Amino acid sequence: MNKIVPIPAFADNYIWAIHSLNDSQVAVVDPGDAEPVLQYLQKSQLSLNAILITHRHWDHTNGITQLLEHFPNVPVYGPNRSVYQITNIIEDGMFVTLEAQELKLSVMAIPGHTLDHIAYAGEGILFCGDTLFSAGCGRIFEGTPQQMYDSLNKLASLDDDTLIYCGHEYTLNNLAFALSLEPDNKLLRTKALEIAALRVANKASLPSRLRDEKTFNPFLKCHLLEFQNQITLLTGKELSSPVDFFTEVRSMKDHFKA
Repeated sequence: MNKIVPIPAFADNYIWAIHSLNDSQVAVVDPGDAEPVLQYLQKSQLSLNAILITHRHWDHTNGITQLLEHFPNVPVYGPNRSVYQITNIIEDGMFVTLEAQELKLSVMAIPGHTLDHIAYAGEGILFCGDTLFSAGCGRIFEGTPQQMYDSLNKLASLDDDTLIYCGHEYTLNNLAFALSLEPDNKLLRTKALEIAALRVANKASLPSRLRDEKTFNPFLKCHLLEFQNQITLLTGKELSSPVDFFTEVRSMKDHFKA
């Protein structure tokens, strides 16, 4: 069995620690900062056995070098064209096996936020970096709206009970945006109150369950006629395909201020 623990970093990042309960081994996902990881390991007398990278942005990778100074033989998994410390280049359709955790994760290419972005999925869990957030999705820095839409659909095809471990604590802001689109949505209001209570208690809003995301995440609803009608009403624009609606909603989020 494994325990997955969020290690907060910077203002709103999460470094995910996959802790084997059978021994003292921990794998981490997207260590943008080494210090909180080292503190977590030292506090519980744990050892690092793997580093998993979803994409190359500094706030997901800057801690690698310092971690390798303390654990020099640890494998670093990540996409091609990513960061120089990666020892095991992985691509769509490949697998990463964490032996201490007895965990086998499939690699999914999910371009959009960056062209080389990947996710790790398996045994009911998903580490998706900055592609899918709770109630939101990542900005499109390198890819196209079509690529990002396809990547989100790829993630949405996973089992509905999949637990989503994304890279940032953005949930409250994302819900505020979702409510700006659907102000009469009672489900969104209830969810926002629930998440606000968690954050006041300094608790993470994650993981989120994929089944729930499909009900309140606007970026997973762009194919639904009722949602499309609401966006048309708000914008006055004649949009046709789900990708057109996704592109418009993503642009609205880019300019949104809570």
